[in-house]
Amino acid sequence: FITKQKMAALVAKSGCAPLVAKRPARQAVKTMAVLKPSVKAAPAVSTAAANQMMVWQPINNKQFETFSYLPPLTADQIARQVDYIVANGWIPCLELADASVAYVSNSNTVRMGSVTSNYYDNRYWTMWKLPMFGCTDPAQVLSEIGKATKAFPSAYIRLVAFDNVRQVQIMSFLVQRPRGAQDYCDVSKRSVA
Repeated sequence: FITKQKMAALVAKSGCAPLVAKRPARQAVKTMAVLKPSVKAAPAVSTAAANQMMVWQPINNKQFETFSYLPPLTADQIARQVDYIVANGWIPCLELADASVAYVSNSNTVRMGSVTSNYYDNRYWTMWKLPMFGCTDPAQVLSEIGKATKAFPSAYIRLVAFDNVRQVQIMSFLVQRPRGAQDYCDVSKRSVA
């Protein structure tokens, strides 16, 4: 068994330099910049205010994309969003999914091993017809929403907007939840004290 002292004596006899690099003394390190706090410290919260904090309700509280955290949109609110999409020159498209496959889960996805890390099949819903390329009339989009909801009353239906210049999806939001959907939680019940 070799102690530290014996090891030091052997190294000294051999004439080998120790392999440990010495750190510069703290005084030798020069400060390059002084960091100033970018944000002021938050004010102290009273115990009464802390007791008012809420916890997210994890049961029957699933959400979908844009506007999901709001109450379901009315027909007028959907029409305003369609006006906004068309006014920006974006391409509207409707997609639908059965309630059993609307959410990505272990039971309805295909994973092909480690080569497809973070890739899940079934992220895309079935498209209702083709995207509405060149659509300049919001009434056409609203008409298609009506036809899709009539044809698939028990499906989730979402409106998606694509930007053909940037080649990205700009927004998507639900225009219909299935009538018997149990996954939606009223806004007033989404948090618990």
